Amino acid sequence: MPDTAPAIPAGFRPIVMGGPFIAANGPLYGRLTGEKLQLGFRVEPRHTNPIGTCHGGMLASFCDMLLPAMTMYQGTDGRRSFLPTVNLQVDYVGAAPLGAWVQGEGEVLQRTRTMVFAQALVTADGAPALRTSGIFRYRPPQDDAPLDFDPLRLRGD
Repeated sequence: MPDTAPAIPAGFRPIVMGGPFIAANGPLYGRLTGEKLQLGFRVEPRHTNPIGTCHGGMLASFCDMLLPAMTMYQGTDGRRSFLPTVNLQVDYVGAAPLGAWVQGEGEVLQRTRTMVFAQALVTADGAPALRTSGIFRYRPPQDDAPLDFDPLRLRGD
């Protein structure tokens, strides 16, 4: 039987984000455009609610991964730092139907000594689906964290 799954958009690669949650709810894909990280996933039946669109909880979880992950690539030396969520705001503006490609890209608005403020737009097949923003607790990377570490393994091969 031929594989009829829709293709992943050009330039996206499977990313490595640890933990059993991603193992159960992924895979997620990433692409770098300069310093901007784009994350995405294809809506599968296991992601859907009773009416066949992506469950809001899955979309919120995606946002909670997108925002801190993108901060590792914008305006840093590449060292990884775990960013616990202080606040996550999600505004649902459109649906993400079964089979849709969900993609997010955002920006870091502000970094302080102890917090990171970020926002993003998430689309489903190119149409706006979510607007999200978050505040994350910043903890400096450990001194032994390598410079230019690529935590999602997106640079090079």
